[in-house]
Amino acid sequence: MSKTPSSFWRVIWGAEYGLVAIGSGLSLLAIMLVTVLSVAGRYLFHTDLIPGAYNLIERVLFPLMVFWALPVAHRDGMFPKLELVMGASLSHRARAVVALFVGLVELMVYGVLIYFIWIFVERAMIANRTVMIGVETWPMWPIAIMMPLAFGLMMLEMVRLIWRDVQIIRTGRPVQDDTDFGPPAETL
Repeated sequence: MSKTPSSFWRVIWGAEYGLVAIGSGLSLLAIMLVTVLSVAGRYLFHTDLIPGAYNLIERVLFPLMVFWALPVAHRDGMFPKLELVMGASLSHRARAVVALFVGLVELMVYGVLIYFIWIFVERAMIANRTVMIGVETWPMWPIAIMMPLAFGLMMLEMVRLIWRDVQIIRTGRPVQDDTDFGPPAETL
């Protein structure tokens, strides 16, 4: 692998950072504002300023915040990985073999997971499932579609890591990891 990430990965990482910075950040801000307004309305004005605030947070804002942050959390190593417990005494090639095996198992698990998530999302769209917010119902599909998107981005990153491990096994020496460069300059 080259030291500089390809334009494909720059676009993918830019989209991931956009989802986290804008999507998750705005969701968290909205959760805080809705909570403050709801509590202030209840205790100061003795009325519900935002009807269905709990449902709005629980069924819309929190899931969006979490699913938009998953790909970057996975890529930045915030998920526990078996490679973290491997001893430093193993060679680069041996560590890459273990990481390749773990990556393939992880990819298969996420593949099964995304299959069932997609079935859930597809059925929700066909049945026109809704989410009750206060006294109104909102369509569920705009929120549910973020689940396969997040897991799809994570699977794409896993394929990149598997390819990196294959290159380490093939050459026997470590490969420069592209993710050390942070978000693309265009997204800053």
